[in-house]
Amino acid sequence: MFKKISKKLGLLDWVIAGPYLVLAFFGTVMVYSASAGMKMQNGVNPRAYFIKQLFYVLAGLICFIVFSSFSRQFLRSPRFLAIFFLILLVMLVYVRLRGQEINGARGWLHVGPINIQPAEMCKLFLILYLSNRFAHLAELGMDLHFREQWGAIVIVASLLVLIIIQPDIGGFAINSAIVIVIIVASGMPTYVIVSFLGISVFLIGFGIPLLSHLAVNMIHGYQAARFLAYLDPFQNARGIGSQLVNSYYAISNGGLHGVGLGNSIQKMGFLPEPNTDFIMSILAEEFGFLGVLAVLALLAMIILRTIRLGIQSQSMYETLTCYGTATFITVETLFNVGGVTGILPITGVTFPFISYGGSSMIILCASLGLVENIAIRRHQARKRSEQEGW
Repeated sequence: MFKKISKKLGLLDWVIAGPYLVLAFFGTVMVYSASAGMKMQNGVNPRAYFIKQLFYVLAGLICFIVFSSFSRQFLRSPRFLAIFFLILLVMLVYVRLRGQEINGARGWLHVGPINIQPAEMCKLFLILYLSNRFAHLAELGMDLHFREQWGAIVIVASLLVLIIIQPDIGGFAINSAIVIVIIVASGMPTYVIVSFLGISVFLIGFGIPLLSHLAVNMIHGYQAARFLAYLDPFQNARGIGSQLVNSYYAISNGGLHGVGLGNSIQKMGFLPEPNTDFIMSILAEEFGFLGVLAVLALLAMIILRTIRLGIQSQSMYETLTCYGTATFITVETLFNVGGVTGILPITGVTFPFISYGGSSMIILCASLGLVENIAIRRHQARKRSEQEGW
Protein backbone atom coordinates (compact mmCIF):
# COMPACT_ATOMS: atom_id res chain seq x y z
CA MET A 1 0.00 0.00 0.00
CA PHE A 2 2.80 2.41 0.95
CA LYS A 3 4.53 1.65 -2.35
CA LYS A 4 1.33 2.46 -4.20
CA ILE A 5 0.90 5.73 -2.31
CA SER A 6 4.55 6.65 -2.92
CA LYS A 7 4.10 6.03 -6.64
CA LYS A 8 1.01 8.24 -6.74
CA LEU A 9 2.78 11.04 -4.86
CA GLY A 10 5.21 11.26 -7.77
CA LEU A 11 2.23 12.16 -9.96
CA LEU A 12 1.01 15.04 -7.77
CA ASP A 13 -0.04 18.28 -9.41
CA TRP A 14 2.45 20.60 -7.74
CA VAL A 15 0.62 23.72 -8.88
CA ILE A 16 -1.88 22.68 -6.19
CA ALA A 17 0.31 20.73 -3.75
CA GLY A 18 3.14 23.31 -3.66
CA PRO A 19 1.06 26.36 -2.62
CA TYR A 20 -0.94 24.19 -0.20
CA LEU A 21 2.19 23.03 1.64
CA VAL A 22 3.63 26.55 1.76
CA LEU A 23 0.38 27.98 3.14
CA ALA A 24 -0.13 25.21 5.71
CA PHE A 25 3.35 25.43 7.23
CA PHE A 26 3.45 29.22 7.00
CA GLY A 27 0.13 29.13 8.86
CA THR A 28 1.77 27.36 11.82
CA VAL A 29 4.30 30.21 12.03
CA MET A 30 1.49 32.78 11.94
CA VAL A 31 -0.49 30.91 14.61
CA TYR A 32 2.58 30.93 16.88
CA SER A 33 3.12 34.63 16.27
CA ALA A 34 -0.55 35.60 16.58
CA SER A 35 -1.08 33.61 19.79
CA ALA A 36 1.70 35.43 21.65
CA GLY A 37 -0.86 37.86 23.04
CA MET A 38 -2.95 34.97 24.38
CA LYS A 39 -0.40 34.62 27.19
CA MET A 40 -1.39 38.08 28.36
CA GLN A 41 -5.13 37.45 27.99
CA ASN A 42 -5.54 34.06 29.65
CA GLY A 43 -2.13 32.80 30.65
CA VAL A 44 -1.93 30.17 27.91
CA ASN A 45 1.51 29.37 26.56
CA PRO A 46 1.56 30.31 22.82
CA ARG A 47 3.69 27.22 22.16
CA ALA A 48 0.61 25.13 22.99
CA TYR A 49 -1.23 26.63 20.01
CA PHE A 50 1.81 26.15 17.80
CA ILE A 51 2.18 22.48 18.75
CA LYS A 52 -1.53 21.81 18.25
CA GLN A 53 -1.56 23.59 14.90
CA LEU A 54 1.49 21.65 13.75
CA PHE A 55 -0.33 18.46 14.70
CA TYR A 56 -3.39 19.61 12.71
CA VAL A 57 -1.23 20.39 9.69
CA LEU A 58 0.42 16.97 9.80
CA ALA A 59 -2.96 15.26 10.30
CA GLY A 60 -4.28 17.28 7.38
CA LEU A 61 -1.31 16.24 5.25
CA ILE A 62 -2.11 12.60 6.00
CA CYS A 63 -5.74 13.20 4.96
CA PHE A 64 -4.53 14.94 1.81
CA ILE A 65 -2.39 11.92 0.87
CA VAL A 66 -5.08 9.38 1.79
CA PHE A 67 -7.85 11.12 -0.15
CA SER A 68 -5.57 11.58 -3.14
CA SER A 69 -5.07 7.80 -3.10
CA PHE A 70 -8.63 6.54 -2.48
CA SER A 71 -10.25 4.56 -5.26
CA ARG A 72 -13.13 6.22 -7.07
CA GLN A 73 -15.32 3.21 -6.30
CA PHE A 74 -14.89 3.73 -2.56
CA LEU A 75 -15.59 7.47 -2.64
CA ARG A 76 -18.73 6.91 -4.73
CA SER A 77 -19.91 3.89 -2.77
CA PRO A 78 -23.54 4.29 -1.60
CA ARG A 79 -22.63 2.56 1.68
CA PHE A 80 -19.76 4.98 2.38
CA LEU A 81 -21.92 8.03 1.59
CA ALA A 82 -24.84 6.70 3.66
CA ILE A 83 -22.62 6.06 6.70
CA PHE A 84 -21.00 9.48 6.28
CA PHE A 85 -24.45 11.13 6.20
CA LEU A 86 -25.76 9.27 9.25
CA ILE A 87 -22.65 10.14 11.27
CA LEU A 88 -23.02 13.80 10.32
CA LEU A 89 -26.71 13.82 11.17
CA VAL A 90 -26.11 12.34 14.62
CA MET A 91 -23.23 14.72 15.31
CA LEU A 92 -25.19 17.81 14.25
CA VAL A 93 -28.18 16.85 16.37
CA TYR A 94 -25.95 16.09 19.35
CA VAL A 95 -24.01 19.37 19.21
CA ARG A 96 -27.25 21.33 18.95
CA LEU A 97 -28.69 19.60 22.02
CA ARG A 98 -25.58 19.02 24.12
CA GLY A 99 -22.75 20.95 22.52
CA GLN A 100 -20.81 23.62 24.37
CA GLU A 101 -21.85 27.16 23.46
CA ILE A 102 -18.98 29.25 22.10
CA ASN A 103 -19.55 32.80 20.81
CA GLY A 104 -23.30 32.28 20.79
CA ALA A 105 -23.29 29.02 18.80
CA ARG A 106 -23.36 25.31 19.63
CA GLY A 107 -21.20 23.85 16.90
CA TRP A 108 -18.41 21.86 18.53
CA LEU A 109 -18.28 18.26 19.62
CA HIS A 110 -15.67 17.61 22.31
CA VAL A 111 -13.95 14.22 22.11
CA GLY A 112 -11.25 14.26 24.78
CA PRO A 113 -8.71 16.93 23.82
CA ILE A 114 -10.11 17.14 20.27
CA ASN A 115 -12.86 19.53 19.18
CA ILE A 116 -14.80 18.48 16.08
CA GLN A 117 -16.95 20.90 14.09
CA PRO A 118 -19.54 18.88 12.12
CA ALA A 119 -20.45 21.89 9.92
CA GLU A 120 -16.93 21.67 8.46
CA MET A 121 -17.40 17.97 7.69
CA CYS A 122 -20.64 18.81 5.87
CA LYS A 123 -18.65 20.68 3.23
CA LEU A 124 -16.74 17.55 2.29
CA PHE A 125 -19.87 15.39 2.39
CA LEU A 126 -21.88 17.74 0.16
CA ILE A 127 -19.09 17.81 -2.43
CA LEU A 128 -18.88 14.02 -2.47
CA TYR A 129 -22.62 13.34 -2.30
CA LEU A 130 -23.93 15.87 -4.83
CA SER A 131 -21.10 15.25 -7.31
CA ASN A 132 -21.83 11.53 -7.17
CA ARG A 133 -25.62 11.93 -7.36
CA PHE A 134 -25.73 14.16 -10.44
CA ALA A 135 -22.93 12.24 -12.16
CA HIS A 136 -24.72 8.94 -11.48
CA LEU A 137 -27.96 10.20 -13.04
CA ALA A 138 -26.03 11.45 -16.07
CA GLU A 139 -24.19 8.12 -16.43
CA LEU A 140 -27.52 6.29 -16.41
CA GLY A 141 -28.71 8.57 -19.19
CA MET A 142 -31.50 9.91 -16.99
CA ASP A 143 -32.70 13.47 -17.38
CA LEU A 144 -32.17 15.61 -14.33
CA HIS A 145 -35.87 16.09 -13.73
CA PHE A 146 -37.32 17.54 -10.56
CA ARG A 147 -38.94 14.26 -9.49
CA GLU A 148 -35.49 12.67 -9.24
CA GLN A 149 -34.28 15.19 -6.66
CA TRP A 150 -36.53 14.67 -3.62
CA GLY A 151 -34.01 12.47 -1.84
CA ALA A 152 -31.23 15.00 -2.39
CA ILE A 153 -33.46 17.87 -1.25
CA VAL A 154 -34.27 16.12 2.04
CA ILE A 155 -30.62 15.21 2.72
CA VAL A 156 -29.23 18.65 1.87
CA ALA A 157 -32.00 20.59 3.62
CA SER A 158 -31.71 18.52 6.82
CA LEU A 159 -27.99 19.27 7.08
CA LEU A 160 -28.39 22.98 6.30
CA VAL A 161 -31.22 23.33 8.84
CA LEU A 162 -29.11 21.73 11.57
CA ILE A 163 -26.23 24.10 10.76
CA ILE A 164 -28.27 27.32 10.74
CA ILE A 165 -30.00 26.56 14.05
CA GLN A 166 -26.68 26.29 15.93
CA PRO A 167 -26.64 29.14 14.71
CA ASP A 168 -23.62 29.04 12.36
CA ILE A 169 -24.29 31.65 9.69
CA GLY A 170 -20.86 31.37 8.10
CA GLY A 171 -20.96 27.57 7.90
CA PHE A 172 -24.50 27.71 6.52
CA ALA A 173 -23.52 30.22 3.82
CA ILE A 174 -20.45 28.23 2.68
CA ASN A 175 -22.31 24.92 2.59
CA SER A 176 -25.17 26.58 0.70
CA ALA A 177 -22.73 28.07 -1.82
CA ILE A 178 -21.25 24.61 -2.47
CA VAL A 179 -24.76 23.21 -3.06
CA ILE A 180 -25.76 26.04 -5.41
CA VAL A 181 -22.60 25.87 -7.53
CA ILE A 182 -22.77 22.09 -7.93
CA ILE A 183 -26.46 22.24 -8.85
CA VAL A 184 -25.89 24.95 -11.45
CA ALA A 185 -22.79 23.20 -12.86
CA SER A 186 -24.63 19.87 -13.14
CA GLY A 187 -26.42 21.09 -16.24
CA MET A 188 -29.91 20.81 -14.78
CA PRO A 189 -32.62 22.76 -16.61
CA THR A 190 -33.27 26.24 -15.25
CA TYR A 191 -36.75 25.38 -13.95
CA VAL A 192 -35.30 22.42 -12.01
CA ILE A 193 -32.58 24.60 -10.48
CA VAL A 194 -35.12 27.23 -9.43
CA SER A 195 -37.49 24.57 -8.04
CA PHE A 196 -34.68 22.79 -6.15
CA LEU A 197 -33.46 26.00 -4.55
CA GLY A 198 -36.97 27.25 -3.86
CA ILE A 199 -38.06 24.10 -2.05
CA SER A 200 -34.78 23.90 -0.12
CA VAL A 201 -35.25 27.48 1.09
CA PHE A 202 -38.88 26.70 1.97
CA LEU A 203 -37.91 23.64 4.00
CA ILE A 204 -35.11 25.51 5.74
CA GLY A 205 -37.25 28.55 6.48
CA PHE A 206 -40.19 26.60 7.87
CA GLY A 207 -38.11 23.85 9.42
CA ILE A 208 -36.31 26.21 11.75
CA PRO A 209 -39.39 27.07 13.89
CA LEU A 210 -40.18 23.39 14.22
CA LEU A 211 -36.67 22.33 15.17
CA SER A 212 -35.46 25.11 17.44
CA HIS A 213 -36.69 28.01 19.54
CA LEU A 214 -33.76 29.95 18.06
CA ALA A 215 -35.90 30.70 15.04
CA VAL A 216 -37.81 33.25 17.10
CA ASN A 217 -34.69 34.88 18.54
CA MET A 218 -32.30 34.28 15.70
CA ILE A 219 -31.11 37.84 15.27
CA HIS A 220 -30.52 38.42 18.99
CA GLY A 221 -27.45 37.95 21.14
CA TYR A 222 -23.93 37.43 19.84
CA GLN A 223 -24.93 36.90 16.19
CA ALA A 224 -26.88 40.16 16.12
CA ALA A 225 -23.96 41.97 17.78
CA ARG A 226 -21.73 40.96 14.89
CA PHE A 227 -24.11 42.55 12.40
CA LEU A 228 -24.41 45.73 14.47
CA ALA A 229 -20.62 45.96 14.66
CA TYR A 230 -20.44 45.60 10.88
CA LEU A 231 -22.90 48.46 10.32
CA ASP A 232 -21.11 50.98 12.55
CA PRO A 233 -18.02 49.63 14.35
CA PHE A 234 -16.66 52.99 15.51
CA GLN A 235 -19.89 53.89 17.28
CA ASN A 236 -19.31 50.81 19.46
CA ALA A 237 -15.51 50.86 19.44
CA ARG A 238 -15.29 49.93 23.13
CA GLY A 239 -17.90 47.20 22.86
CA ILE A 240 -19.19 45.03 20.03
CA GLY A 241 -17.26 47.02 17.42
CA SER A 242 -13.85 46.57 19.09
CA GLN A 243 -12.88 43.53 16.99
CA LEU A 244 -13.40 45.30 13.69
CA VAL A 245 -11.88 48.60 14.87
CA ASN A 246 -8.73 46.87 16.11
CA SER A 247 -8.61 44.90 12.87
CA TYR A 248 -8.56 48.23 11.01
CA TYR A 249 -5.72 49.44 13.25
CA ALA A 250 -3.71 46.29 12.56
CA ILE A 251 -4.12 46.54 8.79
CA SER A 252 -3.33 50.26 8.82
CA ASN A 253 -0.27 49.74 11.03
CA GLY A 254 1.11 47.12 8.62
CA GLY A 255 1.14 49.42 5.61
CA LEU A 256 2.89 48.08 2.53
CA HIS A 257 5.74 46.05 4.06
CA GLY A 258 4.55 45.33 7.61
CA VAL A 259 6.24 45.74 10.99
CA GLY A 260 7.96 42.35 10.87
CA LEU A 261 7.17 38.84 12.10
CA GLY A 262 6.29 38.83 15.80
CA ASN A 263 6.04 42.62 16.08
CA SER A 264 2.27 43.05 15.90
CA ILE A 265 0.81 45.38 18.49
CA GLN A 266 -2.85 44.48 18.10
CA LYS A 267 -2.33 40.83 19.00
CA MET A 268 -1.12 41.84 22.47
CA GLY A 269 -4.55 41.84 24.07
CA PHE A 270 -6.25 44.36 21.78
CA LEU A 271 -7.64 42.04 19.10
CA PRO A 272 -9.68 39.06 20.38
CA GLU A 273 -9.04 35.69 18.74
CA PRO A 274 -5.98 36.86 16.78
CA ASN A 275 -4.99 33.28 15.95
CA THR A 276 -8.35 32.25 14.44
CA ASP A 277 -10.91 34.62 12.88
CA PHE A 278 -8.58 37.64 12.78
CA ILE A 279 -5.29 36.04 11.86
CA MET A 280 -5.44 37.86 8.51
CA SER A 281 -5.32 41.16 10.42
CA ILE A 282 -2.14 40.05 12.21
CA LEU A 283 -0.69 38.86 8.90
CA ALA A 284 -1.42 42.30 7.40
CA GLU A 285 0.21 44.06 10.35
CA GLU A 286 3.37 41.93 10.40
CA PHE A 287 3.86 41.37 6.65
CA GLY A 288 1.96 44.30 5.19
CA PHE A 289 -0.13 44.50 2.04
CA LEU A 290 2.52 42.65 0.06
CA GLY A 291 2.44 39.72 2.48
CA VAL A 292 -1.36 39.49 2.27
CA LEU A 293 -1.13 39.71 -1.52
CA ALA A 294 1.37 36.83 -1.60
CA VAL A 295 -0.89 34.61 0.52
CA LEU A 296 -3.94 35.44 -1.61
CA ALA A 297 -1.90 34.73 -4.76
CA LEU A 298 -1.05 31.23 -3.49
CA LEU A 299 -4.72 30.59 -2.71
CA ALA A 300 -5.66 31.91 -6.17
CA MET A 301 -3.22 29.43 -7.74
CA ILE A 302 -4.95 26.54 -5.97
CA ILE A 303 -8.45 27.77 -6.83
CA LEU A 304 -7.76 28.54 -10.49
CA ARG A 305 -5.91 25.26 -11.02
CA THR A 306 -8.81 23.38 -9.44
CA ILE A 307 -11.32 25.13 -11.70
CA ARG A 308 -9.14 24.41 -14.75
CA LEU A 309 -9.02 20.70 -13.87
CA GLY A 310 -12.81 20.74 -13.63
CA ILE A 311 -13.20 22.45 -17.01
CA GLN A 312 -10.80 20.07 -18.76
CA SER A 313 -12.32 16.91 -17.27
CA GLN A 314 -14.56 14.70 -19.40
CA SER A 315 -16.22 13.24 -16.29
CA MET A 316 -19.14 15.07 -14.66
CA TYR A 317 -18.16 13.61 -11.29
CA GLU A 318 -14.66 15.07 -11.55
CA THR A 319 -15.95 18.41 -12.82
CA LEU A 320 -18.47 18.84 -10.02
CA THR A 321 -15.93 17.74 -7.37
CA CYS A 322 -13.46 20.36 -8.60
CA TYR A 323 -16.10 23.10 -8.74
CA GLY A 324 -17.37 22.23 -5.27
CA THR A 325 -13.87 22.33 -3.78
CA ALA A 326 -13.01 25.59 -5.54
CA THR A 327 -16.23 27.12 -4.19
CA PHE A 328 -15.41 25.93 -0.66
CA ILE A 329 -11.98 27.59 -0.64
CA THR A 330 -13.08 30.73 -2.52
CA VAL A 331 -16.12 31.54 -0.36
CA GLU A 332 -14.26 30.80 2.88
CA THR A 333 -11.46 33.16 1.79
CA LEU A 334 -13.89 35.91 0.77
CA PHE A 335 -15.86 35.64 4.01
CA ASN A 336 -12.76 35.87 6.19
CA VAL A 337 -11.10 38.70 4.28
CA GLY A 338 -14.44 40.49 3.96
CA GLY A 339 -15.03 40.15 7.70
CA VAL A 340 -11.67 41.50 8.88
CA THR A 341 -11.83 44.42 6.44
CA GLY A 342 -15.44 45.35 7.25
CA ILE A 343 -16.76 44.58 3.76
CA LEU A 344 -18.88 41.73 5.15
CA PRO A 345 -20.26 41.00 8.65
CA ILE A 346 -17.98 38.92 10.86
CA THR A 347 -19.19 35.32 10.62
CA GLY A 348 -16.44 33.42 12.46
CA VAL A 349 -15.12 31.83 9.26
CA THR A 350 -11.45 30.84 9.39
CA PHE A 351 -8.85 31.82 6.81
CA PRO A 352 -8.00 28.73 4.71
CA PHE A 353 -4.79 26.92 5.78
CA ILE A 354 -3.67 29.86 7.96
CA SER A 355 -6.09 30.12 10.90
CA TYR A 356 -5.75 27.96 13.99
CA GLY A 357 -8.15 25.02 14.01
CA GLY A 358 -8.24 21.29 13.39
CA SER A 359 -11.61 20.67 11.75
CA SER A 360 -11.11 23.39 9.14
CA MET A 361 -7.55 22.31 8.32
CA ILE A 362 -8.34 18.59 8.02
CA ILE A 363 -11.46 19.07 5.87
CA LEU A 364 -9.67 21.56 3.61
CA CYS A 365 -6.82 19.08 3.14
CA ALA A 366 -9.19 16.18 2.48
CA SER A 367 -11.09 18.24 -0.11
CA LEU A 368 -7.86 19.23 -1.80
CA GLY A 369 -6.88 15.55 -1.75
CA LEU A 370 -9.98 14.82 -3.85
CA VAL A 371 -8.74 17.29 -6.45
CA GLU A 372 -5.28 15.75 -6.42
CA ASN A 373 -6.92 12.34 -6.85
CA ILE A 374 -8.45 13.65 -10.08
CA ALA A 375 -5.18 15.21 -11.21
CA ILE A 376 -3.29 11.96 -10.59
CA ARG A 377 -5.85 9.93 -12.56
CA ARG A 378 -5.64 12.34 -15.47
CA HIS A 379 -1.84 12.15 -15.43
CA GLN A 380 -1.95 8.36 -15.39
CA ALA A 381 -4.46 8.30 -18.25
CA ARG A 382 -2.26 10.66 -20.28
CA LYS A 383 0.79 8.47 -19.74
CA ARG A 384 -1.13 5.36 -20.82
CA SER A 385 -2.32 7.19 -23.90
CA GLU A 386 1.23 8.23 -24.78
CA GLN A 387 2.49 4.67 -24.33
CA GLU A 388 -0.28 3.27 -26.52
CA GLY A 389 0.50 5.93 -29.10
CA TRP A 390 4.09 4.76 -29.29
